[in-house]
Amino acid sequence: MQALRNTILAVDDSASMRQILAATLDEAGYAVTTARDGQEALALASNATFDLVLTDQHMPGMDGLSLIRALRELDTFAQTPILVLTTEVDGAYKTAAREAGASGWLIKPVDPEALVDVVGSLVGEGA
Repeated sequence: MQALRNTILAVDDSASMRQILAATLDEAGYAVTTARDGQEALALASNATFDLVLTDQHMPGMDGLSLIRALRELDTFAQTPILVLTTEVDGAYKTAAREAGASGWLIKPVDPEALVDVVGSLVGEGA
């Protein structure tokens, strides 16, 4: 019987970024679900649990910080690691992300090896 894979929700309004995240993490042994924006991610999170959430900050409708706050209000996501993928390097933004409930952040463009390392450290090594 095959071991269950850690599940990741990857949220980004860029189709190419979603493809990169899904391919990189799938290759590393994770089961990846993608969402186009915060609203879609929140809908998915209402019906499933994930071992980790990766979210872009700048998205139409619901931005990353708003998504993090909404996820943290759900009991099933109170302790789930949430990483922000962003181009923001400002200290004030990092403080706001931490206050919203982010576990950490990665600066875009994301190095695939660094992504896998950080995800692995937060949820354990993939499948």
